[in-house]
Amino acid sequence: MKTRKSNILGEQVMVEGLMAFGKLENGQRTLDFQCCEDVVAEAFQGDFHVQGMRDGNVYMTERPKRHKKQPIFRDDNCSLSHGRNGKYYFVFTMDEDLIDRLPQQLVQQAGNIARKVLKEIIFDKEVMG
Repeated sequence: MKTRKSNILGEQVMVEGLMAFGKLENGQRTLDFQCCEDVVAEAFQGDFHVQGMRDGNVYMTERPKRHKKQPIFRDDNCSLSHGRNGKYYFVFTMDEDLIDRLPQQLVQQAGNIARKVLKEIIFDKEVMG
């Protein structure tokens, strides 16, 4: 059998094969494709938008990679980061079994982050002006 070598980037490659799709007991769908040709391609893994049609056709498009920026400031249960969209994000997480400590910890840690931001703003003003 002939082996087709192809660098998939920049070109579409058509291969013949068998596709099996179904649903697990938990409701999640599965889809497996078994190529029936000898093809050498680069292995990959990614997050995809998948659309299965009634006639059995399946269309997949890889989602863009999410680029996470490092937080500007951190505390025990929270962080402050600045997104590529120009927005600041304050994220606080705590286990639900610690609900009795949540209000006090949220106020304390948000205050810590706010003080750090204030120091940064004052420092920038002194350096610039």
